[in-house]
Amino acid sequence: MVGNPNAGKTTLYNALTGASQKVGNYPGVTVEKVTGKLKLAESTVDCIDIPGLYTMNAVSEDERVAAEVVSSKSVEPADLFIYVLDATNLERNLFLFSQIAEFGRPMMVALTMTDRLVGKPREVDAARLSAELGVDVVPVVAFKDRGIAQLKAVIERNLANPRVPSLSLDIPAEVLEEVEILRDRLARAGIDATVGETRAELLAPSEAPGLFISEFSEMKEAIEESRARLAAKNLLRPSIDTQARYAWARAVQEAALTPIRADILGQKQKKAPSRTDRIDAVLTHRVFGLAIFTFVMYLVFQSIYTFATPVMDLIDGGFTTVKDAVSARLPDNDFRSLIVDGVLNGIGSALVFLPQILILFFFIAILEGTGYLARAAFLMDRLLGWCGLNGRAFIPLLSSFACAIPGVMAARVMPDSRSRLVTILVAPLMSCSARLPVYLLLISTFVEPQLGPFWAGVALFGMHLLGLVVAIPVAYFLNRKMIKGSRLHFALELPPYQWPKWRDVWLAMYGRGKTFVQTAGTIIAAMSVVIWALSYYPRAPIIEGSDAAQQEHQLQQSFLGRAGKVIEPVFVPAGFDWRISTAILSAFPARETVVPSLGIIFSLGGDADAESVDLRKKLRESTWPDGRPLFTPWVAAGLMVFFALCAQCMATLAAVKRETNSWRWAAFMFGYMTLLAYVAAVAIHQVARALGQG
Repeated sequence: MVGNPNAGKTTLYNALTGASQKVGNYPGVTVEKVTGKLKLAESTVDCIDIPGLYTMNAVSEDERVAAEVVSSKSVEPADLFIYVLDATNLERNLFLFSQIAEFGRPMMVALTMTDRLVGKPREVDAARLSAELGVDVVPVVAFKDRGIAQLKAVIERNLANPRVPSLSLDIPAEVLEEVEILRDRLARAGIDATVGETRAELLAPSEAPGLFISEFSEMKEAIEESRARLAAKNLLRPSIDTQARYAWARAVQEAALTPIRADILGQKQKKAPSRTDRIDAVLTHRVFGLAIFTFVMYLVFQSIYTFATPVMDLIDGGFTTVKDAVSARLPDNDFRSLIVDGVLNGIGSALVFLPQILILFFFIAILEGTGYLARAAFLMDRLLGWCGLNGRAFIPLLSSFACAIPGVMAARVMPDSRSRLVTILVAPLMSCSARLPVYLLLISTFVEPQLGPFWAGVALFGMHLLGLVVAIPVAYFLNRKMIKGSRLHFALELPPYQWPKWRDVWLAMYGRGKTFVQTAGTIIAAMSVVIWALSYYPRAPIIEGSDAAQQEHQLQQSFLGRAGKVIEPVFVPAGFDWRISTAILSAFPARETVVPSLGIIFSLGGDADAESVDLRKKLRESTWPDGRPLFTPWVAAGLMVFFALCAQCMATLAAVKRETNSWRWAAFMFGYMTLLAYVAAVAIHQVARALGQG
């Protein structure tokens, strides 16, 4: 399935394949391939959805891979292209159709958005459009399942008896002659090129490396000879191809549209502002638009925490029940500890954040389905533009507030490799849901009792805002000093406002939730077992006292506790002792382990959570050996800032490695974020000491 963005491709794809979709990567690249099973009357076939395109001249990596799939340069040729054509934007959509048609592959058309033309002065005649294009055209309204059965029947018919589109562009005869001369020379060299590929190569600007010059350097002389002859006739212009395609598209559009209705003939046509234009006047306003955007984001994140908490508590309670049941049935030995404290704790710490992931992507799907997400990207372009990114980066950054992994993956929307890399490197600075328990514990312990609920809420909002505030200058530095990317132009289509398609919303939640469980979930669970082993061995001798005291003693003697004491001098300038340092170490594989580790360290056991009254009391009462309070509001602030800026997530590092195909960038991200977090924490503590608060 191929087509322009916002043509209704995703909705149609979901209607055809349902929840049978699988998300993977194309071989050798990090661009998602969504594949589903399409059940027809006589067979079941693989249906592949590729990223949306405006033109075969790709800009972003997604578009480049999509163009290669269409041209069959990176994958096996498709048996059939279903071209998704927006009936409300025929001319623009037909431009891409004309480019794909020249590959001579079997095609058919699914005509979408036809419901928006009902009652309008002119509608699209599918039969006329089919005659003009030379392929079958099926009108569909996917979210209402209208035309889907007919579309499946036509797909099956085209798989058995394929049709290749007919295309006639008004290209100067001299250009066509040079195209044939060059195609003949390419053929003798064993290079099979279509008319469209060859013409695009000839007419490309000399400073833009073309298809054959870059891949077949031995043909450079022949290409340059043809270009020289065209230049002598003033025909070496890329606009010749573009103008011919749009002229063809306009002619097809005029032939396919029904005659204008008699009741409006002779009337003076005044185009009144549409509903979308009136709404955009407010939502994209320089002042009101940003204010509304901020309020919408506040509602989204407030809803995430409000709605997710009961479900998270339910999951946590369920795993506690399971752990208790398993503990009662197994003898007290290393194996029971591995299963209960390692495996079950690991799985539970991963799944407990699934509700927040699902709720975030519910809202993202809603905002995308209504058309508002594109407006938000437009507004954010003003903020991100000066640091070398553009509004496209808003989607990855927003996704990272739930989990950095989908944010890192979403950086594929960036238009070039440099901006994509910068976006990947700053996306983990956004405060993901795994940091939330640390914030809640420290804010409820040190901020709310002294300043009240209002300032506690402000502190929580500030911790989430901190990542974005830091990400902008970091992106500026990376773009100007290291990766040296240039400021990107930003072009974005603003789709009309509409009600979201609930099937698309559900499938977006399902797909992203599944990806989270399969990627972050498995790594978090595995690293939790590693942390268990480091804190469980070597076994310390039994001491008198409570079980919690024995756990604390065991942790001190374990590999993890010993490492915490070794690095304590490094963290003393930030106001952290060996106990806090040990908790920090335990969080490097996954932040979810911090609060349980604090519970063990302060003799309360590993079941302590952010709501634990006893843990809050212990933190307030803990002291240094000389009797000074260990935790102060300043130390708590420094610890929260450290966790806000540090790259403590093995799953995220693995995702960065996969997206960049190099551990080098994952190591760089880990290093710069850890250094940034450390310097910030030390600065906060030293300022507090200078003010007499340390």
